[in-house]
Amino acid sequence: MNMKNLEKLEKHMKIVIAIDSFKGSLTSMEAGDACAKGIRRVMPDADIVVRPLADGGEGTVDALVTGLHGRYETVGVTGPLGEKVDCRYGTIDSESSVVKDCSKTAVIEMSGAAGITLVKREDLNPLKATTYGVGEVIKDAYAKGCRRFIIGIGGSATNDGGAGMLQALGFKLLDKNGEQITPGAEGLRDIVSVGTLSSDTDMTDERVPGVTFMVACDVDNPLCGSKGCSAVFAPQKGAIQDDGTPDKQMVSQMDSYLAHFAEVTKQAFPDADPDYPGSGAAGGLGFAFHTFLNASLESGAKLIIEETHLEDDIQDADLVITGEGRLDAQTAMGKAPIGVAELAKKYGKPVIAFAGSVTDDAKILNSKGIDAFFPMVRGITTLDEAMDPYHAKQNMSDTAEQVIRAVEIFHQNLICHAVI
Repeated sequence: MNMKNLEKLEKHMKIVIAIDSFKGSLTSMEAGDACAKGIRRVMPDADIVVRPLADGGEGTVDALVTGLHGRYETVGVTGPLGEKVDCRYGTIDSESSVVKDCSKTAVIEMSGAAGITLVKREDLNPLKATTYGVGEVIKDAYAKGCRRFIIGIGGSATNDGGAGMLQALGFKLLDKNGEQITPGAEGLRDIVSVGTLSSDTDMTDERVPGVTFMVACDVDNPLCGSKGCSAVFAPQKGAIQDDGTPDKQMVSQMDSYLAHFAEVTKQAFPDADPDYPGSGAAGGLGFAFHTFLNASLESGAKLIIEETHLEDDIQDADLVITGEGRLDAQTAMGKAPIGVAELAKKYGKPVIAFAGSVTDDAKILNSKGIDAFFPMVRGITTLDEAMDPYHAKQNMSDTAEQVIRAVEIFHQNLICHAVI
């Protein structure tokens, strides 16, 4: 081995950590920091970079605000059934984060304003649920200087095609009397015209440059039809009969209302495409974002990875660590750890993953870029004990320590053989 390669082996290892949150237990950064703590017991001089990771759903705000040195904001908005709720979102200043050449960014989870968890199961009703609060959050962030928006749209209670959000932003969705349509999917049946933004609003659409919307959307459903939001997702949001089976009449009604909304929308936006992949996300909120606000609908994991410039860190890493609360076959279907693994393999980097639990079918992950994965639970325990943040951090640190001990032995043996 030549001296150049020997010097490369002897340098301090660079380890990049990007772990998704352990739902109900650890945030992304808490998991990453606990992993780093275990590594430092073995390699105190290692160059360790911890980056936030999320898939656009729950935990996205926490991951980016914590990982990119942002701050939290809270605003009172209209909840899915008209009640008042407090929605927490994040703002990130360009000069205080790794985000380059951008204006102030807002990070929003629509579920904080119109999420299914905000409604009691017995009160779920997609005919009446509204996304109005989502628009109110956006307006609040805009008023605070945000011109870039990262919005996760998973977990909605709504099926209104994003009409409520658009009304909150100042769009005119009018009935035959020239009045704004009523909230919820049922209001869409009465729409006769779509107007652009009111002159008194501070918001903007794509016809006025300056605002960018990036929407984390991990489904490709169209707005209407057998694969549309009403048929596929509405039963989960309350479109069910007393016996628990889908309410086919309600589903059919809402599907026709959304199709009508799309046709009326085309009068103002001729390029409106209800079949565009992701239009059916969050009860049609994807359609509203793409059509009215010129938003890009992107993979949540891909969006977060790009926003944090994780690729810049991985390029010269010696080891990449990822993971999530549960590793299974579904992880292989484009979830955040696989996004990290694919990026690492682009540069030929080894990848290991940690998880609270690992299923038998997780073996497929070895063919998807994760070279080895390790469960963290180290003995018989209850689920509550395993998910307790204190125990979870301890298990992460202890597991990472033992795995890195093996890595260190291998690393030192390489140096010894190179010298000999």
